[in-house]
Amino acid sequence: MINRRPRRLRTTPAMRELTAEFRLDPADFILPAFVADGLDQPREISSMPGVYQHTMDSLKAHVHDALVAGVRSIDLFGVPQDEDKDPTGSQSWAEEGILNRGLAALREEFGDDVVIIADTCLDEFTDHGHCGVLGTDHRGNPVVDNDATLPLYQKMAVAQAAAGAHVVSPSGMMDGQVAEIREALDEAGYQDVSIMAYSAKYASAFFGPFREAVGSSLQGDRRTYQQDPANFRESLLETQLDIEEGADFVMVKPALPYLDVLSAVAEMSPVPVAAYQVSGEYAMIQAAGRNGWVDAHAVMMESLTSIKRAGANQILTYYAIEAARALRG
Repeated sequence: MINRRPRRLRTTPAMRELTAEFRLDPADFILPAFVADGLDQPREISSMPGVYQHTMDSLKAHVHDALVAGVRSIDLFGVPQDEDKDPTGSQSWAEEGILNRGLAALREEFGDDVVIIADTCLDEFTDHGHCGVLGTDHRGNPVVDNDATLPLYQKMAVAQAAAGAHVVSPSGMMDGQVAEIREALDEAGYQDVSIMAYSAKYASAFFGPFREAVGSSLQGDRRTYQQDPANFRESLLETQLDIEEGADFVMVKPALPYLDVLSAVAEMSPVPVAAYQVSGEYAMIQAAGRNGWVDAHAVMMESLTSIKRAGANQILTYYAIEAARALRG
């Protein structure tokens, strides 16, 4: 005789819903969005079907759609024109820079109804595409200068707070960036602006489509400052340091290839843990779905559930609106 029959709890949809251990909710989702300078209409990103670089008007309409679906948090990236890029990324802290104008437009439109997160990184704004200013090491080789970059992150974060961001999100993986940004925000009177730190951000091939999305000018790679995909303990160290420096959220990026890291970070973190389902993850699901190889909707929901199950409190995903609508029936 079979004594235990776990299948009893799988017999009907209602039973499976009753006994589900983890649940997705639209409030879990953060929608990454792109606002681009010089557009008169939205422009679809070819490697990310269904995702667009937005004008100011279409950005507001996009965020409105998200809010109606139950998604109340946006992570905004700015895409300047090539002629506005320079070695230091100075448009990132300019009041009339595309990202700060986008933040201001969203804050004016939505007030506190939407949590507005700003990407705090120079890479979209530098003509070399790196996340910091370039210098040389003691042998004369070109490197991203960690300490020279930190004051620029401070200027960028303060400008984003002034534009209306509720949260700044340093993603450049510079040592000490969270502490420096926290100090600058507090000194400028923005004690209530939160920091979502990209604490465990890997030098990942899954970022490929994102570079089209932001019009990246990257020369070389970012392996000297983003994490090695072979490393695990390093993520826990990076996360602990960010928490000690004052991070209000921490993040693992990418999500699906690093669920083991996400689980460990969630286990040790006293602050909320976000995970970013990145452009490459999105593009693979879209491509396989469009070719009829998988049920894209089912894979979308399964992958998001796996990220939640691994420990994410917040999930950044380009599927935010679609998934939220599905959850609401």
